[in-house]
Amino acid sequence: MCAIRASDGSAAVRGAHACWRGACQGRDTSAHRLHPGAGRAHMRCMDLDFTDAELHRYSRHILLQEVGATGQAKLRAARVLIVGAGGLGSPLALYLAAAGIGTIGLVDHDALELSNLQRQVVHNTARLGRNKAESAAETLAALNPEVRVETHAMRMDADAAQALIPRYDIVCDGTDNFATRFLVGDACHLLGRPLVSAAVLRFEGQLSVFQGHRGAPHPCHRCLHPEMPPEGVVPSCSEAGVLGAVTGVMGTLQATEVLKLILGIGETLSGRLLLWDALDARFRTVTLRRDPGCALCGEGATIRDLSAHRDAPAFACATA
Repeated sequence: MCAIRASDGSAAVRGAHACWRGACQGRDTSAHRLHPGAGRAHMRCMDLDFTDAELHRYSRHILLQEVGATGQAKLRAARVLIVGAGGLGSPLALYLAAAGIGTIGLVDHDALELSNLQRQVVHNTARLGRNKAESAAETLAALNPEVRVETHAMRMDADAAQALIPRYDIVCDGTDNFATRFLVGDACHLLGRPLVSAAVLRFEGQLSVFQGHRGAPHPCHRCLHPEMPPEGVVPSCSEAGVLGAVTGVMGTLQATEVLKLILGIGETLSGRLLLWDALDARFRTVTLRRDPGCALCGEGATIRDLSAHRDAPAFACATA
């Protein structure tokens, strides 16, 4: 590990160069990274060559023994899809772009409204009325021009899910209605992609990673919520409100889970649900077990495609 003082910028860059040289000297020229959505079968080519600007930009990552030059190359090779460029998608997208994720896809059909700016920090006042995916892409390009941003200014329906999700390694859910949330969860399972899902309401948030497609013991999203709640049972943020900073915390935690999945470090939240009460300043984690009777991932699963989601109505849910 390259140990330096974090305040010494020039030393940080020198340390990053040293770590990079070490990785290059020991690398296999056919280096690959594990595709996080397809078990141990599919591998993606990984380039360990960095410019001086990249080594400077990502020096604090490269100095981490758990990341290093190889890990940064994994981030650069990754493709992450964010569904919803709102309260959760804003901090999520900002931190993924800052981290150097190679390609970020943004799906959102909404236009930016003034009430969004209380929590949707990837946008600004000058962009009111613009599509959120396009507005977010402009901010990400200014933050890190080395990241490729793909905008999808559309509603996420069954056809869009089938077309878009296979193009990415990991999917993040920051949507604002249960119909889309269940669609994305079902599609990720059927198409073999990890889903990093968060939700917020008022002063509370929750987060989990769903990888039911990998088999036991990993649960899918329907092991937690087998069916959508009846309309009107759960109030929306426009009805109950949400503290803006809560979406920032949960979106940042989503970004952290994405980075862990790509880097293959730590323990993800697959099989666990993280709950946060901001008023009590209390986090707790509960175990999620795979449901053998689940309609999506159980032995007698009845959900085999996305046909049930076609023409499904959308209604508000507990997200930002």
